[in-house]
Amino acid sequence: MMNRLKTLRLHTLVLIGAALLSACTGLPKDIQPVDNFELPKYLGQWVEIARLDHSFERGLSDISANYSLRDDGGVRVLNKGYSDEKQDWKTAEGKAYFVENSNTGHLKVSFFGPFYGSYVVFYLDDQYQHAFITSYNKDYLWYLSRSPEVSDEMKSKFIETARSKGFDVDSLIWVEHTRYSTPE
Repeated sequence: MMNRLKTLRLHTLVLIGAALLSACTGLPKDIQPVDNFELPKYLGQWVEIARLDHSFERGLSDISANYSLRDDGGVRVLNKGYSDEKQDWKTAEGKAYFVENSNTGHLKVSFFGPFYGSYVVFYLDDQYQHAFITSYNKDYLWYLSRSPEVSDEMKSKFIETARSKGFDVDSLIWVEHTRYSTPE
């Protein structure tokens, strides 16, 4: 009887752990990833234009991301930002893989260990110059562009799109780009 109880508890913990891990790679309510996603067009240098605040980019400016293919078929993610406090560049390298298929802009990304979070491209222009990204919930939001300078029209499109999807656009941080550089 005691062994059955221990086994039942272990199975319950495994199921709860699996549910929690899969929740981090899910989609927020009312968010659909883009279809007809073409990874080769998405690869390369992107600049962070705006975001919602979160601890891993707090205090950084001049933020960029570079995406390239990995030998295992995944995507190498290299994020870079400048810390005014430390007067130095901060980098983070991660890996990403498609959640469903390579035609859908929904990937899972990890910067540490076996833990993954959603990377959901929910807007992408036809020329692959502007992308709106979220994660598994609406506490995360990014506007990425191929250039640090974007038009007022694109900024407005980002704000209106994000607002219509339920993001807290009043809390957006517009990233300064005074030291723009390409990640290594």
